Amino acid sequence: MSRTLHVPTLVLDGPRRHQLIAALAEAKSRQDLATALTLYHPEGELLCPPLGSRRRGQAEIERGLRAFFALAPDYQVGLDACVDAGDTACGWGHISFTLALTPRGDRPNGRRAHTPVFILFRFRDDRIAWESFHFDLAD
Repeated sequence: MSRTLHVPTLVLDGPRRHQLIAALAEAKSRQDLATALTLYHPEGELLCPPLGSRRRGQAEIERGLRAFFALAPDYQVGLDACVDAGDTACGWGHISFTLALTPRGDRPNGRRAHTPVFILFRFRDDRIAWESFHFDLAD
Protein backbone atom coordinates (compact mmCIF):
# COMPACT_ATOMS: atom_id res chain seq x y z
CA MET A 1 0.00 0.00 0.00
CA SER A 2 1.54 3.31 -1.03
CA ARG A 3 1.01 6.47 0.94
CA THR A 4 1.25 9.98 -0.38
CA LEU A 5 3.50 12.18 1.68
CA HIS A 6 2.47 15.82 1.88
CA VAL A 7 5.41 18.19 1.88
CA PRO A 8 4.41 21.64 3.16
CA THR A 9 4.97 24.49 0.74
CA LEU A 10 6.31 26.58 3.61
CA VAL A 11 8.22 25.37 6.63
CA LEU A 12 7.43 27.65 9.53
CA ASP A 13 10.02 28.67 12.05
CA GLY A 14 9.23 29.02 15.74
CA PRO A 15 8.56 32.77 15.75
CA ARG A 16 6.07 32.51 12.85
CA ARG A 17 4.30 29.59 14.53
CA HIS A 18 4.02 31.62 17.72
CA GLN A 19 2.63 34.61 15.77
CA LEU A 20 -0.13 32.41 14.34
CA ILE A 21 -0.92 30.97 17.77
CA ALA A 22 -1.07 34.43 19.38
CA ALA A 23 -3.27 35.75 16.55
CA LEU A 24 -5.68 32.82 16.98
CA ALA A 25 -5.84 33.33 20.76
CA GLU A 26 -6.60 37.03 20.25
CA ALA A 27 -9.27 36.34 17.60
CA LYS A 28 -11.00 33.71 19.74
CA SER A 29 -10.91 36.00 22.80
CA ARG A 30 -12.77 38.63 20.72
CA GLN A 31 -15.11 35.94 19.32
CA ASP A 32 -13.84 37.13 15.90
CA LEU A 33 -14.89 34.16 13.83
CA ALA A 34 -13.83 35.65 10.47
CA THR A 35 -10.26 36.28 11.60
CA ALA A 36 -9.99 32.92 13.36
CA LEU A 37 -11.03 31.11 10.19
CA THR A 38 -8.33 32.84 8.13
CA LEU A 39 -5.73 31.34 10.47
CA TYR A 40 -6.87 27.74 9.97
CA HIS A 41 -5.81 25.75 6.93
CA PRO A 42 -8.79 24.99 4.62
CA GLU A 43 -8.31 21.28 5.41
CA GLY A 44 -7.55 21.95 9.06
CA GLU A 45 -8.72 20.00 12.05
CA LEU A 46 -9.85 21.31 15.44
CA LEU A 47 -10.14 18.89 18.33
CA CYS A 48 -11.43 19.52 21.84
CA PRO A 49 -11.09 16.17 23.67
CA PRO A 50 -12.74 17.40 26.91
CA LEU A 51 -15.93 18.15 24.93
CA GLY A 52 -15.58 15.11 22.64
CA SER A 53 -15.42 17.43 19.64
CA ARG A 54 -13.59 16.91 16.33
CA ARG A 55 -14.09 19.34 13.42
CA ARG A 56 -12.50 18.90 9.98
CA GLY A 57 -12.38 21.52 7.24
CA GLN A 58 -13.42 25.17 7.26
CA ALA A 59 -17.19 24.58 7.33
CA GLU A 60 -17.04 22.21 10.33
CA ILE A 61 -14.54 24.41 12.19
CA GLU A 62 -16.82 27.40 11.62
CA ARG A 63 -19.84 25.51 13.00
CA GLY A 64 -17.82 24.33 15.98
CA LEU A 65 -16.54 27.81 16.83
CA ARG A 66 -20.02 29.31 16.45
CA ALA A 67 -21.39 26.72 18.87
CA PHE A 68 -18.54 27.30 21.34
CA PHE A 69 -18.98 31.09 21.25
CA ALA A 70 -22.72 30.59 21.91
CA LEU A 71 -21.85 28.34 24.86
CA ALA A 72 -19.24 30.79 26.25
CA PRO A 73 -19.81 34.25 24.75
CA ASP A 74 -17.31 35.97 27.05
CA TYR A 75 -14.56 33.39 26.45
CA GLN A 76 -11.00 34.61 27.00
CA VAL A 77 -7.72 32.76 26.58
CA GLY A 78 -4.40 33.91 27.97
CA LEU A 79 -1.29 32.08 26.82
CA ASP A 80 1.71 32.21 29.14
CA ALA A 81 4.24 30.44 26.89
CA CYS A 82 4.71 28.41 23.77
CA VAL A 83 7.38 25.87 22.81
CA ASP A 84 8.14 23.86 19.68
CA ALA A 85 8.86 20.14 19.54
CA GLY A 86 9.43 18.94 16.00
CA ASP A 87 6.33 19.57 13.89
CA THR A 88 4.19 20.39 16.94
CA ALA A 89 3.96 23.53 19.05
CA CYS A 90 2.44 23.60 22.52
CA GLY A 91 0.99 26.69 24.16
CA TRP A 92 -0.27 26.86 27.73
CA GLY A 93 -1.98 29.32 29.97
CA HIS A 94 -5.56 29.75 31.17
CA ILE A 95 -9.10 30.22 29.90
CA SER A 96 -12.03 31.95 31.51
CA PHE A 97 -15.68 32.17 30.55
CA THR A 98 -19.24 32.26 31.84
CA LEU A 99 -21.54 29.62 30.42
CA ALA A 100 -24.60 30.96 28.60
CA LEU A 101 -26.03 27.44 28.51
CA THR A 102 -24.80 23.98 29.32
CA PRO A 103 -24.24 21.07 26.95
CA ARG A 104 -26.91 19.10 28.89
CA GLY A 105 -29.40 21.96 28.89
CA ASP A 106 -29.11 22.66 32.63
CA ARG A 107 -29.40 26.24 33.82
CA PRO A 108 -25.89 27.71 34.32
CA ASN A 109 -24.98 29.08 37.74
CA GLY A 110 -23.75 32.41 36.28
CA ARG A 111 -20.27 32.14 37.81
CA ARG A 112 -17.18 32.77 35.69
CA ALA A 113 -14.96 29.71 35.30
CA HIS A 114 -11.14 29.94 35.25
CA THR A 115 -9.03 26.92 34.40
CA PRO A 116 -5.58 26.03 33.03
CA VAL A 117 -5.32 25.08 29.37
CA PHE A 118 -2.75 23.59 27.04
CA ILE A 119 -3.13 23.58 23.28
CA LEU A 120 -1.20 21.57 20.69
CA PHE A 121 -0.74 22.88 17.15
CA ARG A 122 0.59 21.69 13.79
CA PHE A 123 1.02 23.85 10.71
CA ARG A 124 0.77 23.69 6.93
CA ASP A 125 1.07 26.36 4.25
CA ASP A 126 1.50 29.20 6.78
CA ARG A 127 -1.70 28.28 8.63
CA ILE A 128 -2.79 26.17 11.56
CA ALA A 129 -3.54 22.71 10.20
CA TRP A 130 -4.33 20.96 13.48
CA GLU A 131 -5.29 22.18 16.94
CA SER A 132 -5.99 20.04 19.97
CA PHE A 133 -7.45 22.07 22.86
CA HIS A 134 -7.16 20.60 26.39
CA PHE A 135 -8.58 21.73 29.73
CA ASP A 136 -10.12 20.12 32.80
CA LEU A 137 -13.85 20.04 32.12
CA ALA A 138 -14.58 19.23 35.78
CA ASP A 139 -12.70 22.34 36.88
